Amino acid sequence: MQQIYIVTGANGFLGNNIVRKLVQDPNNHIRALVSSLDRANALKNLRCEIFAGDVTKPNTLNEIFDVPRSAQVYVIHCAAVVYIKSQPNPAVREVNVFGAKNIAEKTLSVDGKLVYVNSVHSIPELPDGEVMSEIRNYNPEKVIGEYAKSKAEAARLILEMVDKKGLDACIVQPSGIIGPYDYRISHLTQLIIDVATARLKAGVKGGYDFVDVRDVVQGILNACKIGRVGESYILSGHYLTIPELFQMIARVTGQKPIQTFLPFWLAKLTAPLSEIYYKLKKQPPLYTKYSLYTLSSNANFSHAKADRELKYFSRPPQKTIDDTVSWLKSVGKI
Repeated sequence: MQQIYIVTGANGFLGNNIVRKLVQDPNNHIRALVSSLDRANALKNLRCEIFAGDVTKPNTLNEIFDVPRSAQVYVIHCAAVVYIKSQPNPAVREVNVFGAKNIAEKTLSVDGKLVYVNSVHSIPELPDGEVMSEIRNYNPEKVIGEYAKSKAEAARLILEMVDKKGLDACIVQPSGIIGPYDYRISHLTQLIIDVATARLKAGVKGGYDFVDVRDVVQGILNACKIGRVGESYILSGHYLTIPELFQMIARVTGQKPIQTFLPFWLAKLTAPLSEIYYKLKKQPPLYTKYSLYTLSSNANFSHAKADRELKYFSRPPQKTIDDTVSWLKSVGKI
């Protein structure tokens, strides 16, 4: 039986890493969805069919979902607007909720299996120190931030389609993804660049759970084959304080570790100026009201269920930092 993988958001950080893993098996037929053909540089020289389409416009998805009826189809839905800025952005809900619905409907039409890439942000925060694991009932009103609300709403929608329409789907929920091949330079990769090049002079003392993109990829591909219908799986990594993260970067770059860490009240006060600064530089902002909330929130996520059911594994964070810095050097970002 022909094995077809359809990857949405394939030119993004997670998406292109998924394609890189899939091409290692010559039996995989890979279809990559990108927003436009001139934005597919992350897929250059990779063995995949590239299709242009918009997840918010179902008619643009017809071609990529035109597959043989006899094929086993796995749909990995990565396409999303990851948003940490303060200004409202209607594209967040449009893409993250209605785009997910459209992809789910298309998956149903080809009798495929959907692995929906959600986020740990859709899980309501528990009091500091308490362990957070997978939930059954997603509620946008119980999470904070435009992005988190959109992901909670989308997860609820996917599970409703599982229950009411027989959709074969499971949900994966990565924490803060870092690692190589981030061609579009996400805000976490920008943070690594700024620390590695000594552009950043100060940090904050919060922390978060960071996970290697390649471990997330393996968890997703395992979910395609053995993820249970209607189940969610947290794909987290290791909790690191920002000082610890900076020290890891300094260890591999030889830079002197940052010694200045701002109190949260001052960081919050200057966050609007930070957004303006990075907007002028046309770079993703590092410090926003939402990112500061994230760094001060409870990030004690358990990936025990994924370990048990998906054979998930999270590598040591220093290895991730080493490989990320090495890749950034290879593409001239450091």
